[in-house]
Amino acid sequence: MPKAISQLDTGLFFLINQHLRNSFFDAVMPFITHWSYLIILPLLFAVFLRDKKDGLVIFVVASCSLLLADVAGSAVKHLIQRPRPCDVLENVHLLVGCGKAFSMPSNHATNSFAFAFPFVVMSGSRLRYLFAVVAALVCYSRVYVGAHYPADVLIGALLGSLMSMSVVYLYRWSERRFRDRPYTTVLMVFFLALSLFRTYFILDGPLDLSPDEAHYWEWSRRLDLSYYSKGPLIAYLIAAGTSLMGDTVFGVRFLAIVFSTLTSILLYRLGREFYGETTGTASALLFQVIPLYAPFGVIFTIDSPFLFFWVLSLYLFWKAIDHERCQQDGKLQGAGNSGSPLSGQLRSWLLLGLSIGLGLLTKYTMVFFIFSAFLFLIFSGEKRALLRTGLPYLSILAAFVVFSPVLIWNAQNGWVTIKHTAGQAHVAEGLRISIESFLEFVGSQLGVITPAMLVMMTYAIFRGYPSALSAPSAFLFWFSVPIVLFFVLKSLQAKVQANWAMTGYITGIIAFSELYVSRWKQNSPGKKRLVIIAVAFALALTAVAHFPATFSIPVKLDPSARLRGWQELGNEVAAIYSAMAGTGKVFIFSDSYQTSSELAFYVKGHPVTYCANLGRRMNQYDLWPGFHHLIHYDGIFVTIGDVDLDPRIREAFQAFDKRLLKVNDKGRPLREYSIFICRDFRGMRKEAIGSY
Repeated sequence: MPKAISQLDTGLFFLINQHLRNSFFDAVMPFITHWSYLIILPLLFAVFLRDKKDGLVIFVVASCSLLLADVAGSAVKHLIQRPRPCDVLENVHLLVGCGKAFSMPSNHATNSFAFAFPFVVMSGSRLRYLFAVVAALVCYSRVYVGAHYPADVLIGALLGSLMSMSVVYLYRWSERRFRDRPYTTVLMVFFLALSLFRTYFILDGPLDLSPDEAHYWEWSRRLDLSYYSKGPLIAYLIAAGTSLMGDTVFGVRFLAIVFSTLTSILLYRLGREFYGETTGTASALLFQVIPLYAPFGVIFTIDSPFLFFWVLSLYLFWKAIDHERCQQDGKLQGAGNSGSPLSGQLRSWLLLGLSIGLGLLTKYTMVFFIFSAFLFLIFSGEKRALLRTGLPYLSILAAFVVFSPVLIWNAQNGWVTIKHTAGQAHVAEGLRISIESFLEFVGSQLGVITPAMLVMMTYAIFRGYPSALSAPSAFLFWFSVPIVLFFVLKSLQAKVQANWAMTGYITGIIAFSELYVSRWKQNSPGKKRLVIIAVAFALALTAVAHFPATFSIPVKLDPSARLRGWQELGNEVAAIYSAMAGTGKVFIFSDSYQTSSELAFYVKGHPVTYCANLGRRMNQYDLWPGFHHLIHYDGIFVTIGDVDLDPRIREAFQAFDKRLLKVNDKGRPLREYSIFICRDFRGMRKEAIGSY
């Protein structure tokens, strides 16, 4: 900021903050700055009283504007990085907390004007200008209480108005477009709003990186042909994201938003191909509602891209086997097109192979796609002839060419992935029956799909199958039942994770949409109520999963608890690391890859971390250079829980001290970490790999 403008800004700040002080404003302005929504509520009531329908529309537009403005304001803050006046000026009359964020723009100003603007320009109420008055009072209060400069609130007001103006324009444009293209308009607006919410949630939500996300981020710092437990694609995707957005939580996660949206769009296309626009639209929307799939729009693990490549492969496979019909309908061959039918078919099958291969590079259970595809071809009369051509086999060959880096890497590393996968599948345990794991798996499916949705989805899949073996219903059946059935049977032998069967429900979403949504007018009132209850319950569970603390879910029952508390650990270890690094060389390590990965991400500067083998199974850290050569270094050893230092670590250092970090979440105990400050590393024997 130019010096003259900065001086003027500071002068205006002191004029408002110091010279215009009075006891009345000292009492009122903190209230306005913190509780302005209490002033807005009567105005909202008046607008709704005048016209409920228009009032609701304006409220939704204003809420979307506020969300967009808040994200934009936070981004600009980090770009400008202007300190708050209460941090750099003396004698500030501070009536509220100074705040930890940067100063320009004021998010209070940004959000208040973003929310007020739609009411001013869209409402017919005579009270609409009072929304702008309240927004202006909020701006003034932020300067008066000492939290912001006048320029901060001015820029915030302009930014909020601009964001809101964009949303109002988008609403009016979509309103006009809806008359001609209702389905795609609904999808466009829905995914724009959802992506905006997810961006906000990632930037300002309560969830740290999950241990898996942090570990895949560690992979992205050491790009390779493959990795111990998974293929390499997730590492390359995170590397692409962080190269654009930096090594931040948003940098790691923003591609989750992209892949989730693209997956829904493909579901729309596939559902439309089978049964029409209504089924396609409902399928795309339901995918975002079901608790099993919704988190993958925020959390970027292998499942986000894996679901995308699974649905892309479904779409490409249908297009490949439906090629002849499409050509007869003139969809693939125009009158003036000299291309041969075979070249078009060959391209379709090769694209399918590419998609399957990329899916395999993400998650090895993509192989179930190949089995389901062959089952469909075998049991579908008119498509069975394709098995006598070379096209399906050429597609598989293309897939394994894409997958070949994993094979090359494993050949170089003792086939550790096969050993790990066999361990995950409990192959060594042989044939046994475990009713407990079976009931646990069935219960988990009822939880992640929801009971009503799961039952209705299953009925829709089986109801449609017998009607025509070559129809889309058979396609939906063979890409659902064999996969789910396999994991049900597997759960009788050993533990199966709740998300392992998730691809088996994808085509179930389409079957559900076709039977219950596209035939809505023909459904009985009871069936309609059941559909509404099923969707509403799924949506409610998804909302609870995003904001567990709001609903006071006990930590032990909250699956998102493992995504909180890592930032606090990183800050604590960073302070210790900084102090120790001032007196000598130091390294950070843990006894679990999850903790080591979270420390690498959340300790300031992203230091290299290590993972000691104290009897655990093998992990990726064992394939990277270890800490055993760091003789005479000091160490920071971190482990979860209030525990004593392992004797092997104790003997490896000259001395050690322990600190216990207790992390709370909304006042509730979340997790304890034992942090050991170890002095003078003298060497440590490497433990042999006991299991994979």
